[in-house]
Amino acid sequence: MALEQLPKIKYKDSGNFFLMAGPCAIESEEMALRIAEKIIKLTDKLQIPYIFKGSYRKANRSRMDSFTGIGDEKALKILSKVNQEFDVSTVTDIHESHEAAMAAEYVDVLQIPAFLCRQTDLLLAAAKTGKTINVKKGQFLSASSMKFAVDKVIDSGNPNVILTDRGNTFGYQDLVVDFRGIPEMQSFGVPVVMDCTHSLQQPNQTSGVTGGKPALIETIAKAAIAVGADGLFIETHPEPQHAKSDGANMLHLDLLEDLLVKLLRIREAIK
Repeated sequence: MALEQLPKIKYKDSGNFFLMAGPCAIESEEMALRIAEKIIKLTDKLQIPYIFKGSYRKANRSRMDSFTGIGDEKALKILSKVNQEFDVSTVTDIHESHEAAMAAEYVDVLQIPAFLCRQTDLLLAAAKTGKTINVKKGQFLSASSMKFAVDKVIDSGNPNVILTDRGNTFGYQDLVVDFRGIPEMQSFGVPVVMDCTHSLQQPNQTSGVTGGKPALIETIAKAAIAVGADGLFIETHPEPQHAKSDGANMLHLDLLEDLLVKLLRIREAIK
C-alpha cells in the first residue's frame, strides 16, 4: 500500500527491492540534480523502484557549528525540482509537528527521524497529510516496539507506512544491526527498509563529528537483502569527504552501480 500510492515510482512489478537514496542533506541545486540524474540512470537500467532522498534541514547535530541546511524553503524547492525534472518521488525528514504540512507540499514521502519515532504529535501530524510516512526505528528501541508507531499512523487514517531499521545503540559510539528485526517488523504488514549507511555511524565521537565505517555498507546491504528486506536506504555523494553532513558513513556515488548489481543477484537467488 505505501508504495502503491506513489505514482512516480517505476518498476513496481520487477520483483526487485526498492531504493531510497541521495545525499544526506540538500547542499545545492546543482549537487541534488547531479546525484538524482546518476541514480535514476542506474535504477532505470536495473529496473529498481526508486525514491530520491534529501534532508531539507538537519536538526540533530552534535555541535553548534555543524551544517544544518541552506534554508528550508530553498531546499524544499530543490526537492520539488528533482521531482518535476526527473519524474521521481522524493522523501525528506521532518522534525516538529508544524513542519509536516509545509514539507508535504514539496515531497511525496515524509520521514520521521529515529530519535523522534515515539513523538506522538509528530507522527499524527505527518499521518494527517495523507503522504506516505517512513518511520525510522529508534536506535534505543526493539523491532517489536515499532508496532506502536505503525498503529499511530494507521489509526489516524493513513495506511501508507514504511519502517526503516538503522541499528541499535548502547551509548558507546557504535551501532549494532540485529537482522531479526526485519522479518519481525514485516509482520506488522508494512514494507521494511534497511538503512545501510546510518547503521554504520559512529556517533558521539570526542571531536563532536560523527564517524562511520563505509567499508561495511556492502556487508549490511547484502545481509539485509538476504533476509528479505523490502527496500534499502543509502546515502550517497560524489565526494563524501567533502559532504556537508554525514560524509563519514556515506557511499561514494561511483560505487553504487556495482553494489546494486551484486544485491540484485542475491535478490534473485532468494526468490
